[in-house]
Amino acid sequence: MAIAEFSWAASKNASKTSLAFPHAGLTGSKLSDEVLIGNARWFIIFRWGVIAVLLIFQIFALVASDTLTEIGITHQQGWPVVITALLCIANISCIYALDFRKRTKYNSPSINIWAQIIVDLLCLSVVVHYVGSIATPAPFFYVLHIALSCIFFSTVESLIVTVLVCVMYSVVLLFENPLLFLAPQSVLIDSNASGISSLKIHTFLWMFTLDVLFVIVWYVVSRLSIVVRVHERHIVDAYEQISRAQTEKDRYAVLMTHQLKAPLDAIRSKISLIKGNYCGEVSPEIMDVILKVDDRAAGMAGLILDVLKLERLKAAARDPANLTWVNIGGVISKCIDKLQPIANSHHIDINASIEDFVVECVPSQLDILFENIIANAIAYSYDGRSVEIGSSFDKQSLSAAVTIIDHGIGIGDKDLPHIFDEYFYTPRAALHNRTSSGIGLSIVRTVAENNKLRITVSSEQNVGTTFSVVFQGAKSAPTIEKSVQQTESLIANPVNSPVELPEPDKNESHLAPIH
Repeated sequence: MAIAEFSWAASKNASKTSLAFPHAGLTGSKLSDEVLIGNARWFIIFRWGVIAVLLIFQIFALVASDTLTEIGITHQQGWPVVITALLCIANISCIYALDFRKRTKYNSPSINIWAQIIVDLLCLSVVVHYVGSIATPAPFFYVLHIALSCIFFSTVESLIVTVLVCVMYSVVLLFENPLLFLAPQSVLIDSNASGISSLKIHTFLWMFTLDVLFVIVWYVVSRLSIVVRVHERHIVDAYEQISRAQTEKDRYAVLMTHQLKAPLDAIRSKISLIKGNYCGEVSPEIMDVILKVDDRAAGMAGLILDVLKLERLKAAARDPANLTWVNIGGVISKCIDKLQPIANSHHIDINASIEDFVVECVPSQLDILFENIIANAIAYSYDGRSVEIGSSFDKQSLSAAVTIIDHGIGIGDKDLPHIFDEYFYTPRAALHNRTSSGIGLSIVRTVAENNKLRITVSSEQNVGTTFSVVFQGAKSAPTIEKSVQQTESLIANPVNSPVELPEPDKNESHLAPIH
């Protein structure tokens, strides 16, 4: 059995944890607040990881301090705790400024992220000083900040970060080696003058080498970042061109469909006159041809209606949806009533058992979604079988699912991932249902996208297919209905007058939104 899951539930917090690659700022221009907020959140997550590493280092230092001394790390009990506390305070402050403070001139995403960088570099400089600025590879962690600044920032801003790194590392070296400031005359008096001179040369050489390395890393990574951003810009432009072309194609398809609809309706009306013997008697041979033409014309008319319906749904996706609380039981009942004659013609029983719950969606679109799925279940079931429709509702997670099961031809493993593609249908499906337009499930996908739904499909050839439509934020029908009735009663009656609430009607299929 093949199983596939299709989700169109967009995450509201996706930008909070994703690595942002800005489309602007290639030559020092200001990045958008949205990009800077994403980068600030990424730095916060990264800093929590650094805090965890410092805590592990503190524990290791307490257990094996002699080992740290042997490798050149002069551990002191206080500095890891202080650095960890400072980073925790910085993280909490940045989160508070991003999520709980109003955006002002002095509380912008740009200021937030720059404050994080300065705190990070200061703390890293302290760590480099205590761990070892020459004897250990700790200074190379500056390279990480330079690389991230090249990815996150514009070229000019990343250069400023690189200059800050060079200055801070130089200050650390000079602070650790005060003898570098001795005058040459004082050095000559000392018996260890040659050693001091050698130390000075060694320290300055190390400082110069690493500063040059930092600048080289900045240059290389910033150039690569610019190349990536340019290519990303080209990809975005290409995507916009494809989107415009798709819009034009859809517009042309609608225009062509409308142009075909009028003559097709005229042809079908003339065929109806001939079939009704209003144009005189015709021979059985001609009537057979007329019936075949009528059958093909009916299929084309269905395709035209499906295309128009799909384009209307795509247009609705570009506009804010008018969400309403809808009772799922009423929607399923309406679809079953509409499709029952088709099921009867194929001797297919529809068995429905729907738990009473409501979801917030676009009512007319939800009708279209279930109508298409149930119609497919009927069309691709074997004659004489049944279609089962059931539901489940979890009051704790407020999630619900409606499941439609058929006993028919099923879907092959290689075809299952493509069932929601426009105009896609398999040869087996075409042989079983010659009137298929190939866009019924495309309509289902568009409705799912508009209403942020998830659909799971499992199928086995010659056994059947199961569609599960998953809703988030579902609620118990009686609770919603009572709230709606309370609102309506308060509007219709004075505020201070007592209101008697009627019992909720579980059979209600359409509910007004809660205000």
